[in-house]
Amino acid sequence: MSRIEHVRVTCVGPPAERPTWSHDLPEQFMTLIVVRVRDDEDAEGLGAVWNATSFDFDRYTAEAMRHLIPVLVGRNPLDREALMHDMRPRVFPLPGGALAAIEVALFDLAAQRANLPLYRLLGGTRDRIPAYASPPLLADIPAYLEFVAACLDDGFRAIKFHTWCDPVRDLALARAVRREHPGGDIDFMLDVENNYSRKEAMRAGAELADLAFRWFEAPLPDHDLDGYRALVRELTIPVLPSGNWIQDLSFFEEAIRTRTWGAARTDVTMMGGIGPARRAAALAREAGLDCEFMAWGYNIAAAANLHLMLATDNCTYFEQAMPYEPFEFAMLDTLRPGSDGFVRAPERSGLGLRVDWAEMENAAFHTLESGT
Repeated sequence: MSRIEHVRVTCVGPPAERPTWSHDLPEQFMTLIVVRVRDDEDAEGLGAVWNATSFDFDRYTAEAMRHLIPVLVGRNPLDREALMHDMRPRVFPLPGGALAAIEVALFDLAAQRANLPLYRLLGGTRDRIPAYASPPLLADIPAYLEFVAACLDDGFRAIKFHTWCDPVRDLALARAVRREHPGGDIDFMLDVENNYSRKEAMRAGAELADLAFRWFEAPLPDHDLDGYRALVRELTIPVLPSGNWIQDLSFFEEAIRTRTWGAARTDVTMMGGIGPARRAAALAREAGLDCEFMAWGYNIAAAANLHLMLATDNCTYFEQAMPYEPFEFAMLDTLRPGSDGFVRAPERSGLGLRVDWAEMENAAFHTLESGT
């Protein structure tokens, strides 16, 4: 029986332009937090989360793991449920990403032991899913139209817009892209990052429905459950939360039970791991709802979401963060859709992605490891 021998947590600040998703949000520092769990048989599991923060890179997600690493060392890495139970927050909350990165590393190690891609360990049968392109805020409407044209040339058949989060400008963009592409062969979505009032959201949602947009994402703060319920009652377009803020399964279940959303949305790294996110998707399925996963960010974290999507029959799209290159930092294997618009599972066991560790470590700015 193997035992966990070493845990290393690395905060990485890749050199890249810093995007934003709203006119009033500062440029964001995108931190990659990588966890490596090695056992005494020299097998290693890999997990990661990404975080976007203003003014500086994130250290707090890694620092939360300082209090979790001692629980892991000396334990059986395949005893995942018991380990996660013992690491559960009991006094004050912990960042969901801290728990998720560790849990993903344990899943990765288990799938490698089983010589299976992770999605197959999770019971998945499909090996591909359509992707939608998901860019940050662009300069103006012509820039968005140029982006849409390039995405169509690359095989995408769905695009989600992060915009100014100003209803007047956002709807002008929505009209422009639909005029340019009036047919039903491409899905458009709008994400306004929790920025609208209820009145603005109602008006915008009605027009987006008329424009045949696929869904309307994050019009209100995720915790405004009453506001979301009002939108869902009145609008014909599916209304989704951002998926960032509800990180507790009991809260998520209450939102599902009370018909808060037209479709659910979460993320492995937000919900605290593959296990909780899988349960969230099952709760949505039981209510007859789709459950979309965020998956925005660096490839290692996106891969965990991809594997879960492939084992989840009520998820319709993979979110492909754009442009590609910043999110492929230090990766020897990358996640990109093919010319048919589908992203495919890596073929190797576990998460299935190889890393250029020298490049990764060269961009590290903060590390923790067992025994220190």
